[in-house]
Amino acid sequence: MSVAEEQLQQPATPAGPMIRTLMGVAMLSGLLVVLTFHFTKPYIDENQRRAIEAALFQVVPGAVTRRDFMVTEKGIFPATEKKQPGDMRFYAGYDDKGNLLGIAANTRAQGYANLIHLLYGYDPVCQCIRGIKVLKLAETPGLGDKIITDPVFVANFEALDVRLAEDGKALANEIVTVKHGSKQNSWEIDAISGATISSKAVGKALNESAKVLLPMLVPHLEAIVTIIDEQVTGGEANNM
Repeated sequence: MSVAEEQLQQPATPAGPMIRTLMGVAMLSGLLVVLTFHFTKPYIDENQRRAIEAALFQVVPGAVTRRDFMVTEKGIFPATEKKQPGDMRFYAGYDDKGNLLGIAANTRAQGYANLIHLLYGYDPVCQCIRGIKVLKLAETPGLGDKIITDPVFVANFEALDVRLAEDGKALANEIVTVKHGSKQNSWEIDAISGATISSKAVGKALNESAKVLLPMLVPHLEAIVTIIDEQVTGGEANNM
């Protein structure tokens, strides 16, 4: 018998057992992914909560308690896990007497290497941004990461003007990042030489968030004070 004939007469490998094995491996892999997600999610959520709280201390100076809220076109409501399209989450910071000191909100924009994630603080008294905290970035060490360490750049956010226009529907002046040394207005950000892309990313992130959030938030600020007063009285405020 020739080699060709022997090969033709060799029994074919049954496809059924192979398919069942592959399906079993796929199902097991999927189960492991789901179990890993459910096991690690509480730890991830807790780490994120702590990071937000630590950052809020910096961008809302003097805050000792916080509450999480959602703002919509209909008003402000205590935050829930279920977020509807168009809802925006923010964090309100209060002193030890329950007085509103400011609010903090997340934002992000594309930097040179990747997305830059920020938390910024809004002071309703001066209608300005009082500080920012970089939560995550992957910019070039020694250049892009100067948005964290450069004192001149950080000074941009001591009182960055985000007042609303007279109709309350938009910022009076949108936040813009200008060439280093050319800042003339309180709504401008003085860029860092050699890190222009990262500087502009911060300006874009703040502008995009503020122009959407503040027109919805500002008309309902009194509702936040009322809610927190009731919860502080009842002992339900979140101590940070």
